[in-house]
Amino acid sequence: MSTPPRLVLGIESSCDETAVALVDTQRNILAQRIASQDDKHAPYGGVVPEIAARAHAERLAPMIEAVLEDAGVALEDCDAIAATAGPGLIGGVMVGLVSAKALAMASDTPLLAINHLEGHALSPRLADPDLEFPYLLLLVSGGHCQILLVEGVGHYRRLATTIDDALGEAFDKSAKILGLGFPGGPAVEKLALEGDPGAVPLPRPLKGSSEPHFSFAGLKSAVLRAHESGEHSAANIAASFQQAAVDCLIDRLNHAMERTDPVANLVVAGGVAANQVIRSALEELAKTYGMGFTAPPMSLCTDNAAMIAWAGCERLPLGEFDPLDIAARPRWPLDPDAEPVRGAGVKA
Repeated sequence: MSTPPRLVLGIESSCDETAVALVDTQRNILAQRIASQDDKHAPYGGVVPEIAARAHAERLAPMIEAVLEDAGVALEDCDAIAATAGPGLIGGVMVGLVSAKALAMASDTPLLAINHLEGHALSPRLADPDLEFPYLLLLVSGGHCQILLVEGVGHYRRLATTIDDALGEAFDKSAKILGLGFPGGPAVEKLALEGDPGAVPLPRPLKGSSEPHFSFAGLKSAVLRAHESGEHSAANIAASFQQAAVDCLIDRLNHAMERTDPVANLVVAGGVAANQVIRSALEELAKTYGMGFTAPPMSLCTDNAAMIAWAGCERLPLGEFDPLDIAARPRWPLDPDAEPVRGAGVKA
């Protein structure tokens, strides 16, 4: 007799997306809602933490009610409530986590405090039931750029991280320099289609280095200098920046693969994983190593609550629920035992 699926309600509020989803252990997304804040932050060219936290507080309760109604279930039908507990903008994280605590207390339902990065790391398994541990993960987002060996739920070995800016941040800052607005990643990718990726001589920081990590601050600064020179079109700068970013990713992944025991699959996750040029380059790299390649669907790349609920589903069999007094964390590394990395910009 088959075991009936278990339900997890997920809440995500670590940055500027307010999101709620209901997912079951059979990988069904029963309902989900995401409220973007792009219009609120666009005038500032980036996310304003206070504005983000206030928007989360205003939207979250009605969104939770709507998701439960969409799925046709009651709060008491959920087997756990999962919420992002960090890392992220602390005000927003607190809004989501406190809401989850209140729901857990009111319904006597277990609480799962989820690491936002773990949500990204496990999200490909929500879309691909055949993806098994271990796998090599490139986690690329607005706040993080890491290579991790995902050995199992709760078991992550960091092989590389950024020593300054994350790649998503570099995309956003480059978009701001070029006057493309916010969010920057999709805008840069779209404009790059009109440009020549070899037109602007931009650096590839740490390419060929024996150091395993990433660096994108110098690339971002080079974009500014190219723009201020007036010698290059915005399209050529965007295309050249994107190609430089791809070259850096491939070089650093080659470095990691040559120094790690072989695994069956290369996986990419995080907001930057939505970039089609990056996806194509990673797929080709995987082929050269005889590896499979997995990328989550676009809906699971950017911040969303389905990945948080799924991380909760992955953790349910472990029975490791969290107390109601667990604190929100602005920083929360997936591999707390990893060696410290030089660079003041390192977030996790």
